[in-house]
Amino acid sequence: MAIKLTQLQCKEVICVENGQRLGFIEDVQIEVPEGRVVSLTVPGPGKLLGLGNSRYDYCIPWSCIRKIGPDIVLVDIEPENCRIIRPKQGLAGGKHPGTA
Repeated sequence: MAIKLTQLQCKEVICVENGQRLGFIEDVQIEVPEGRVVSLTVPGPGKLLGLGNSRYDYCIPWSCIRKIGPDIVLVDIEPENCRIIRPKQGLAGGKHPGTA
């Protein structure tokens, strides 16, 4: 079965253990040159379209994906076990170049 990245990004990720909705797929990590999908990234709570104040994302290993359906992706992992700290974006200290 082949699936496009754009098709994955339209799917909601749900934990099969407790039915918790984790969110929508934001990114996919792929091993190069093998072209193998390693994991899916879902923004943490409060993060929508890259906006908001979430401090972490969910990084879900491909091995934890149980089913990809027309609208959802079912995963078998505890959400607490796949959290990663979201890297801070922007300049260090919030300063602009050329300012003291």
